[in-house]
Amino acid sequence: MNSKEFKKALDYIVTEKGIEEEVVIEAMQAALSTAFRKNEKADYASRVLIDKNTGEIKVFKVTTIVDDYDEELENETLELEEGEEERLCHDYLNEIMISDAKKINKEYQVGDEILEEVTPKDFGRVAISVAKQVVLQKIREAEREKVMDEFEDKEEELMVGFLAMEDARNYYVDLGKARGILPKTELIPNEKLTMGDSIKVYITKIESTPKGPLILVSRKNYGFVKRLFEHEIPEFSDGTLELRGVAREPGIRSKVAVLSTNPKVDPVGSCIGEKGRRIANIISELGGEKIDLIAYSDDPETFVANALSPAKNLNVSITDEKKKEVLVIADDENLSLAIGKKGINIKLASKLTKYTINIKTLADINAQINS
Repeated sequence: MNSKEFKKALDYIVTEKGIEEEVVIEAMQAALSTAFRKNEKADYASRVLIDKNTGEIKVFKVTTIVDDYDEELENETLELEEGEEERLCHDYLNEIMISDAKKINKEYQVGDEILEEVTPKDFGRVAISVAKQVVLQKIREAEREKVMDEFEDKEEELMVGFLAMEDARNYYVDLGKARGILPKTELIPNEKLTMGDSIKVYITKIESTPKGPLILVSRKNYGFVKRLFEHEIPEFSDGTLELRGVAREPGIRSKVAVLSTNPKVDPVGSCIGEKGRRIANIISELGGEKIDLIAYSDDPETFVANALSPAKNLNVSITDEKKKEVLVIADDENLSLAIGKKGINIKLASKLTKYTINIKTLADINAQINS
């Protein structure tokens, strides 16, 4: 491998791929050492050194200088138990006693290494093959790391991509430098997608794997609704509005609790927008899913009453603060509204407020007392 080829390849992966020069050289030296031991069947310690300026590659036998020891005593240890033998015997192939080393160079000290070049004549051919493999591997690793760096803070965020592929179980969303996996079980019920369409998705999981980042996305997760509100309504970004909770039955209904930090700003009205445009955009993205905007309150009784919208005229009282249970009394007209079709309204209100809601009519209460 001549210096021009080596320097050109090294400069490319350093500047274009952002890999540190020393990292590449160390990886190449390690890979070449392994190749040398395998090809030459070397039973001694060896080391490959690369001159990063010239591209010259050399292989050295490595001998470590140790304290003098009694060779006759070493021979006697061979008759000891196996474990003891391993502890006492020296590595004759890779070590030299200090007294012998001094005969070579008086400056040598215990712990120094003596390097003896043993570069094979045809090692350049092996080096080129190994170097290419190492460079390609480092490029793949660097690209995976770059993608992870770009996406690692995107978990639980909203991203826009394009539908690129489909198989029996998943859609694959092109997010730029990576693809997100959108399981078909994470679609909004009954929605239909078309290849090439632009699509908003919620990142549920990002994980580093040997093949690159695993990015799982969803349109069914309640977080998708949360991020849509924050994306569509600028008052959430500037702090005028706060989103205090989302409860969702995908494709059917969501309840979104909002709070205004400015007494002059109506949180529900701000989310609806002029002529209902803001909420209409969100509902359209959700495929017509109904949305109940709930005014958040620090008072749990008020919050529960608001959460049971569209039911009105509700009497709410906490029955067990520790277990977070409330009793709601509704008239006959609002009882069915509070419960909702198939119990969805009361279920979502309970999720949103984190209270177990027991609902009864005044007639139910009186009958219970009289019994």
